[in-house]
Amino acid sequence: MAEPYVNDTFSHLLQPDTVLPSQFYAALRRKTEQEPERRLAVAVLQDAVECFQKYMYARDRKARQLYVDAESWILASDRSWPFSFDNICELLQIDPGYLRRGLLQWRARHEQAGGGNKVVALRPRLPESPSADLPVAKATAS
Repeated sequence: MAEPYVNDTFSHLLQPDTVLPSQFYAALRRKTEQEPERRLAVAVLQDAVECFQKYMYARDRKARQLYVDAESWILASDRSWPFSFDNICELLQIDPGYLRRGLLQWRARHEQAGGGNKVVALRPRLPESPSADLPVAKATAS
């Protein structure tokens, strides 16, 4: 019986990868060395998304500025600086276009629903008089 023909040009694909222990642990070390930068990138992105959602209908100047800054950062496609929206998303392996579209759709849904932080006027309760809880004596006719 003839042996099956194996093309030598693809045989290397069927071989297991050989990795030295020093290479394996070096790769793990690199990942932990980048962990603080990843945590910072997550914090920056999380803060921007929270400001975008929380302060969309803000009335005071400071909160409104937080929304405007977050919105302009999210919508900017500038990759020239390390902490741009696109660069942070790619560092975190998030598609920046997908996240941007999702945030804009979220905003559109809230605007269509009449959105806004609903302001509810609370009326203070008036303290009840202590005598209100006492039974009222009925006058009897004689």
